[in-house]
Amino acid sequence: MSSSSTPAAPAPSSGLTKVEQAKADLCGLDLQPQLAELAAAGWDSLDEATLTIRLKWMGIFFRPVAPGRFMLRLRLPNGVVSAEQLVLLAEAVDRCGEHGSADITTRQNLQLRGLLFEDMAPLLEAMERVGLTSRQSGHDNPRNITGNPLAGIDPEEIVDTRPLVQAIQARLFQPDGPRTRNLPRKFNVAVGGAPDSFLLHNDLAFLPAHHAGELGFTVMVGGFFSAQRNELAIPLGLWLRADQLPDFALTVLLHFEQNGNRKLRNKSRLMYLIDDLGLETYRDTIKAAYGALAGGEAMASLQPHDGTHLVTRAPRDGLGWNAQAQEGLGWMGLHVPMGRLDAEGMLALAGLARQYGSGELRLTEAQNALIVNVPEASQEALLAEPLLQRFRPDPGHLQAEAVSCTGNAYCSFALIPTKSTAQELVEELERRVELPHGVRTHWTGCPNACGQPYMGQIGLMGAKTRKDGEMVEAVKIFLGGSMDADPRLAELHDKGVPLSDLPDVMEQLLVDRFGARRRE
Repeated sequence: MSSSSTPAAPAPSSGLTKVEQAKADLCGLDLQPQLAELAAAGWDSLDEATLTIRLKWMGIFFRPVAPGRFMLRLRLPNGVVSAEQLVLLAEAVDRCGEHGSADITTRQNLQLRGLLFEDMAPLLEAMERVGLTSRQSGHDNPRNITGNPLAGIDPEEIVDTRPLVQAIQARLFQPDGPRTRNLPRKFNVAVGGAPDSFLLHNDLAFLPAHHAGELGFTVMVGGFFSAQRNELAIPLGLWLRADQLPDFALTVLLHFEQNGNRKLRNKSRLMYLIDDLGLETYRDTIKAAYGALAGGEAMASLQPHDGTHLVTRAPRDGLGWNAQAQEGLGWMGLHVPMGRLDAEGMLALAGLARQYGSGELRLTEAQNALIVNVPEASQEALLAEPLLQRFRPDPGHLQAEAVSCTGNAYCSFALIPTKSTAQELVEELERRVELPHGVRTHWTGCPNACGQPYMGQIGLMGAKTRKDGEMVEAVKIFLGGSMDADPRLAELHDKGVPLSDLPDVMEQLLVDRFGARRRE
């Protein structure tokens, strides 16, 4: 693919990889003023580096399995979205007809699918008017910053994560200061504010913790999932006040930008840099860099810490009616099967948030949606709304915590159709067995692990295996993932179960390992 619209990338020089050369030649953010002009020339006139790399700096993703139809990934810090914003996004999806959909992601975010390239420039402008952005949401950038989905309404809240997450995002992307524009690889940041644990798969996580009787945050670093290696974040050995989080996050990212591995992309995540330097040297280096950025007094206020924190259990699903911290109010948690939305569902959710709540919704890492600030007196009327037959407040124990990546309908890496396969299997298993409690299942289409299979009590990863002499679609099964006080990653249990055999295999697993009882 080549065009006069964007410069053809020269051959890699100075030892740069193809990806690093593309980023060095032109930052994707610099293309935004030209977006309408590029669209007028046609998406198929773009050079390969622009189409597959640079556009992602604006959150725009080319999908080879659906050429001509693009994905747009937003930034929704802490998973907060207003009804007004959701209506705008629903209208964008609706214009795509049968091609349009939206996915709630495992980072409390939304991805719009089926968009035409010529729709992008006006959509980005419309999003900016309602306070939305897709800036740097893909490729080698800090991803959506997550926090407690119940922030500000949680009766068990330790600290409201919303202003902290917003402050970190503002610091990382401020236009008039140091910014991260070209990391060696993607970078995940999270802030904890309740006893629920969903944080240790992040490169940088701030967990609420006490030091000398003061509430602040202990720092965890190096968590990530990939096709080569999977790690939970480890204690850095430092404690911060809440006001120090934005500068500290920027310090870590700028250091990673300057020192991360750009030669081998499969060894470019933060944990590899920590391994190379050693944890103690890395900590001392970050402290010095933080002092240079924030001042010597700020550096002196960093405190050593053993990593003990107040996050002690697996996350609540938040579904159904729940009383808020505010007297007389509650939230209604609705299950969105596999996180998949269409325009009609998005508009209906926005309408219910306006009619019954404060016009705000929260998105969770379990790919569900919460309508917040609902008066107790409106609970029964909300429960009677037809939409709650589709997005149920009381799904089955398997359905409630089933998480899935996109699958091969949109992703060229995925080996199986994860969302449809997962939904069909959950429905079949709930017909076959009764469970005494929820079982968290995580589906991913390939070893890149976007569906976080290692966090599931049961993890399922797309694969191929041989059955009756033929290669067929299959899954690897992982067991034992935990996000409670003793977090651990799931381990491989079976390296190849054909999809046709999966209902029987899963039924037996649920009976043997999770206390399921077969229905008569």
